[in-house]
Amino acid sequence: MLAKLTSKNQITLPKSAIEAMGQVSHFDVKVDGGRLVLTPARLGAAEAVQAKLEALGITDQDIVDAIAWARNKR
Repeated sequence: MLAKLTSKNQITLPKSAIEAMGQVSHFDVKVDGGRLVLTPARLGAAEAVQAKLEALGITDQDIVDAIAWARNKR
């Protein structure tokens, strides 16, 4: 199967490839040895993590501070 890259860096995937994946709206994109690898993304999982962080009262700044602290511990 071929997919064409447009001038806007968009790729139209063959209908048969998408149908084989089931209902997918987003893909995680990785480059692996000169190949593009598309993996179906589960957006619900990210939303669940965000909801849990909010329920725990963890803010964006808390995360930034935790990352900075962890990086300085080396």
